[in-house]
Amino acid sequence: MSNTFSLKRRKGFEKPMQVDTNQICEIIEKHGYQSSALIGILQDIQERMNYLPRKALLHVSRSLDIPLTNIYEVATFYKAFSLEPKGRHTLQVCLGTACHVRGGARILSYLENLLEVKAGGTTKDLSFTLESVNCLGACALGPVMVIDRKYFGRIHIDKIEPILKKYRDK
Repeated sequence: MSNTFSLKRRKGFEKPMQVDTNQICEIIEKHGYQSSALIGILQDIQERMNYLPRKALLHVSRSLDIPLTNIYEVATFYKAFSLEPKGRHTLQVCLGTACHVRGGARILSYLENLLEVKAGGTTKDLSFTLESVNCLGACALGPVMVIDRKYFGRIHIDKIEPILKKYRDK
C-alpha cells in the first residue's frame, strides 16, 4: 500500500496534490499522539504543506481518535489555517483609506489581471496567494504591497513585474 494519497485539485490547478502520510505520522508522533496537541499538529502540517489537505486531516482524525468534524471546527475557527492550497509567496495589497486614496485599488486590480487570480485566490502555478487587507500599518508609505512580510511602499504599477519576477525565481 502506498504512503501517498493523490488529491484532486480544485478547478484550475494543474497537478494533483500529494500527501505523504509518513510526514503526517512524524508530526503526530512529535506531539506524542496527544489529542490536546491538535492545534500544534495542524500548525506543523500547515507549515510543511502550506495548507491543511483533507487526507492529512483524515489521518489525524484516525490517529488521534478525534471526529473529523471536530478537527474541521478547529481548522475553520482560526484564520491562520487554510483548507485550500496557498502559494509559495503571500502577496498583500493594502486597501486602507490612505492606500486607497493613493491608488491601492488600482494596484490590486493590476495584480489580479497580471496574476490571473482574484483577491483571496492562489495562482495556478501556486507561486502567489493574493490578498487584500484593510491596513498594513504603513499609511505614510501608501500604496503598500507586501510579499512574505517584506514591504514595498509607494508602489507603482511599473515596479510590480520586476519585483514579482524575483519571487517567482525563488
